[in-house]
Amino acid sequence: MLKTLRDITQAVAAADDLQSALDLLVSQTKAVMATECCSIYLVEQDVLQFSATDGLDRQAVGKVRMPLTQGLVGLVAQREEPINLADAHIHPRFKLLPEVAEEEYRAFLAAPIIYQKVVIGVIVVQQVEPRQFSEGEEAFLMTLAAQLAVAIRGLRHKATTGNNVSQQYYTGKIAANGVAIANALVLGGHISLSFPDVKSRDLPTEETRLKLSMSRTKDLLSALSQRFDSEKDEEVVSIFSALLLLLDSASLGGEYVKEVRQGWSAESAVCRVSLRYIKQFTEMKDLYLKERAGDIRDLGQRVLRQLVEPGRIEFEPDTPVILIAKEANATLIAEFPRQKLAGIVTELGGINSHAAILSRALGVPALIGVSDILNADIDKKLVILNASRGQLLVSPRPSVITEFRSLMSMGKALKERYTQDLSLPTITTDGERIALQLNAGLLSSLESDIATGADGVGLYRTEIPFMLQQRFPSESEQIKVYKQVFEAAAGKSVVMRTLDVGGDKPLAYFPINEENPFLGWRGIRLSLDHPELFLVQLRAMLQAAEGSDQLSIMLPMVSCIDEIEQSLAYLEQAYFELSTEMGMDIVKPRVGIMLEVPVLLYQLPDVARKVDFISVGSNDLTQYLLAVDRNNPRVSTLYDCYHPGILRALKQVREECKTLNLPVSVCGELAGEPIGVLLLVSMGYSHLSMNQGSLGRINYLLRRVSFEDLNNLLNKVLRLSSGQEVRVLLAEYLETIGLVELLSL
Repeated sequence: MLKTLRDITQAVAAADDLQSALDLLVSQTKAVMATECCSIYLVEQDVLQFSATDGLDRQAVGKVRMPLTQGLVGLVAQREEPINLADAHIHPRFKLLPEVAEEEYRAFLAAPIIYQKVVIGVIVVQQVEPRQFSEGEEAFLMTLAAQLAVAIRGLRHKATTGNNVSQQYYTGKIAANGVAIANALVLGGHISLSFPDVKSRDLPTEETRLKLSMSRTKDLLSALSQRFDSEKDEEVVSIFSALLLLLDSASLGGEYVKEVRQGWSAESAVCRVSLRYIKQFTEMKDLYLKERAGDIRDLGQRVLRQLVEPGRIEFEPDTPVILIAKEANATLIAEFPRQKLAGIVTELGGINSHAAILSRALGVPALIGVSDILNADIDKKLVILNASRGQLLVSPRPSVITEFRSLMSMGKALKERYTQDLSLPTITTDGERIALQLNAGLLSSLESDIATGADGVGLYRTEIPFMLQQRFPSESEQIKVYKQVFEAAAGKSVVMRTLDVGGDKPLAYFPINEENPFLGWRGIRLSLDHPELFLVQLRAMLQAAEGSDQLSIMLPMVSCIDEIEQSLAYLEQAYFELSTEMGMDIVKPRVGIMLEVPVLLYQLPDVARKVDFISVGSNDLTQYLLAVDRNNPRVSTLYDCYHPGILRALKQVREECKTLNLPVSVCGELAGEPIGVLLLVSMGYSHLSMNQGSLGRINYLLRRVSFEDLNNLLNKVLRLSSGQEVRVLLAEYLETIGLVELLSL
């Protein structure tokens, strides 16, 4: 119901004038309620005016008027409450209006439209066949009337004042659901170090510009370092501390100035110095020194941004912004104070890119693939990001803003309702226990998330601490981070995935340039090729979990049994070094793999002999089965996790794992979507891992459905031929049980 209400009210609020809005309203309401007639009467100085209809005589619109003291419509306005009659003709207040040709209609339902305690209109639905409208229909019309009041009042005001404020719509793909209203902050995309070499005749001015940009960069880095230090995100603090040292006059900062004094513009100086040192450090054999090239690149881009877009990432107190950028990455998102980032809009990226996953994890609405958004003049303008509907509205009218604030309040109320049961175990109405675990990667969100209902951490993405560094983190640094994860989990199980970079998750200090990165050097392939890094990570995990049995280790992107055997050998080596040579109390962890590469679908018996569990990575498994790069806009529409072939593969995995007595879970995005969860549970998956924002509504949903009903539903689903048919069938099921609103959040 919420989606239908929102669609109608937003369409009305966005209309160009009052009459077109009313015409749209009656036609959509008539269609949604499957009735034969819908009409609107507006109140003008204690008189009801027939203002719009779909079902009565349109020629009477604007011509028929009657006082509030007459007719059933007047009674609704006088009483300020709905009237629901099976046969309106027998009511003593019934008044026939021959001009509107309503003689044949018997069933009558009307609700008042009230704005700030004043009745401004009445909405009426009618049918020929005498019948009482249901409680659900009455509730829908009342709710619709309440939502329409602000929009109609605003359009009437616009009609009388001649307000012609223009508003623009942009559309994109939904990366993270939600609605946000804030001013736009446009960042001109990725800052490249490829500025042309330009000589300058005014060297003092160029040196002043450079030093000012360096000073602003230093202030920004210091502020960020202090903020993350106060939030105890030490893994992020180290990034900014390293960059501050490079700005020193004895380091790169001094080199920038020297280059300007030799006759180059400030931009050219920063680029020339950066590229020169990046080349030198990249060619070095020492691994640590190689990694410093990433620091040099990052600093150069930051100083250059202050030259090109000075002060673009400065925040006014208590003023949230919606970030508009070419592409967002983990570091950029991390730089924003949590309370300042209201939403994200980008031209590039995929719905399952790392930035999109981070947005969902943080609960930040995000829209991607918005064409030409950087060419629009929207910087500092008020925008509405309706990520749940894939829309960005620029310079919205006051009535639209009010309408969206009302919808946001409704959405907030729904979320609060969902979180009320979060501390209760997830058990279906017929007694099936489902474990809901957390996908996590940022320490700052872990503790509260675990405390409010998760059954543990089903996927800890260790690559995120790596991405937030400017070099590979040391063993002691990793131990510190992992210990904090175990402490936050408060004794609950934690599944740590080993380093999973490559594809859409690059490390700035360890670039991987491949024509097809998703089929390239990523996940466990990279770790096994660099045992010095792999062993450090395994040792850090084991030491962080010393004395407890919380730890499980999961290997990503496994494509053959040999990779499992090699990984187990390295784990055995790390375990031996710590337990035997160092005498530490290490509990051997459970070991599992991510099921992402399709070939392992046919090797599950072999896998079961080597590992303790598997977890289906639905994002990658889907793109590999469909041969679709989920970040490629040319083919991204083909990426469909509800494709019947994908669903049959998931069902096959669950059935075979049950036969093999091999524990299996799902940790992809599918496990956090209402439709996906219903399908997975119907297949028998009882362990699901998802982002924090999904925990409340998934728990709420599963506590109100029965496993038996879902199993019957699955039989119908598996006979369908498209993902769209699957969505329609599941949406209809949710509507029949009164939970369709879950799809709108």
